Amino acid sequence: MLMAKHIDIIQKLNVYPRFQNQDQKKLITLSNLDRQCPLLMYMVFFYKKTTTRDFDAVFSDLKLGLEETLSMWYPAAGRLSLDGGGCKLNLRCNGGGAVMVEAVATGVKLSELGDLNHYNEFYETLVYKPSFNGDFSAMPLVVAQVTRFACGGYSIGIGTSHSLFDGISAYEFIHAWALNSHIQNKSNGKITNKKDCLVIKPVHDRENLLFNRDAIPVTKAVAIYHLYQLIKQTMMNHQGQNRNFELSDSRFVIKTFELNGETIENMKKRSPEGFSCSSFEFLAAHLWKARTRALGLREDAMVCLQFAVDIRKRTEPPLPEGYSGNAYVLASVASTAGELLKDLTLESIVNKIREAKKSIDQDYINAYMEALGGGDQRNDGNLPPLKELTLISDWTKMSFHSIGFGNGGEPADYVAPLCPPVPQIAYFMKNPKDAKGIIVRIGLDPRDVDDFSNNFLGY
Repeated sequence: MLMAKHIDIIQKLNVYPRFQNQDQKKLITLSNLDRQCPLLMYMVFFYKKTTTRDFDAVFSDLKLGLEETLSMWYPAAGRLSLDGGGCKLNLRCNGGGAVMVEAVATGVKLSELGDLNHYNEFYETLVYKPSFNGDFSAMPLVVAQVTRFACGGYSIGIGTSHSLFDGISAYEFIHAWALNSHIQNKSNGKITNKKDCLVIKPVHDRENLLFNRDAIPVTKAVAIYHLYQLIKQTMMNHQGQNRNFELSDSRFVIKTFELNGETIENMKKRSPEGFSCSSFEFLAAHLWKARTRALGLREDAMVCLQFAVDIRKRTEPPLPEGYSGNAYVLASVASTAGELLKDLTLESIVNKIREAKKSIDQDYINAYMEALGGGDQRNDGNLPPLKELTLISDWTKMSFHSIGFGNGGEPADYVAPLCPPVPQIAYFMKNPKDAKGIIVRIGLDPRDVDDFSNNFLGY
């Protein structure tokens, strides 16, 4: 594992909105979806090509671009704050600013990192991680570290608060930042042409997703119900063994599987059912089976597949275009391990996935929001490990690799998300080498890596 001798911090500075308006002083009441995970989520953009600008100009353009972007996405310059009861987070638009760091990876070339699509622990040094002592009011919601490498290439490590953005809205923010940074780059005394610089105007008000206690749901949120069942099962299995439900000593290994479009189509064709489905549906069903088989669970153990569903067009009325907060809920499919591996065909699993997704309507959303709103929403860390739960997040509609932070607005050579707070989540991402391909990234117990790889790739 490559480790830099030094990551030298050259400077750290606060970045504030270039323009102020009265809306930037208000308090935004967050939805229960926003409050689920008030942590920074990171990804690193890599640019290997030698830029015609020097590194100082790159950093300056990014700073100016961020100032411009924060003027429109002003909540990103704010801070989270607890309500009077001390348990519910809201967002105070106080202009506290984002943080940018300039750094140098001494003696390290990008070529030494290997395949940049694959997770590397060294990437963790390419982002700025503010210290957090429990005081949300001191925690920036957007951070960035621009790191120069010995080869002349550079990386941009960006962290955004999950209480501020979900994946879709984070993409819109970062896309706008890249465009604004590109516009700052002057050529022959003229600002770069603004064509193709169209950005969706963000809508910051969460009012459409604030839980309405008068709208009493008539159904249960199946994902929450299944989660409770899994917790109950795990607690019963651990009775008298480990009352704190601590994770095993083994660390998760982040594995990346690159699948091109041809490979995915061939995998579909080898299915004995010969049915038609989307790549997401097929890979979700296939991954659930492969992971469950690799874990070697008891046949009577309940197992569950949950995946994020965008609800922007599923609420009544639909959320406004540009909604900048969290707008997803989990859909859920459950079975026993024995039934999943012996009885359920891929076609029947896909049909269950479709039914679960179709069930996400306003009533389901109300039930989901109500369940999230109960009690103290701060995770106290006592949730037992749930290896029977397979989680999938679909990022294939967000082409982060095409975001043009590079010279002349060029897209990134590679983009690598860092290890998330729940490392066992499987991410489906666009394959930059193949328009129809998908990159699957998942955290696995080291003891399960070989079995999972053989089952997932040996289809």
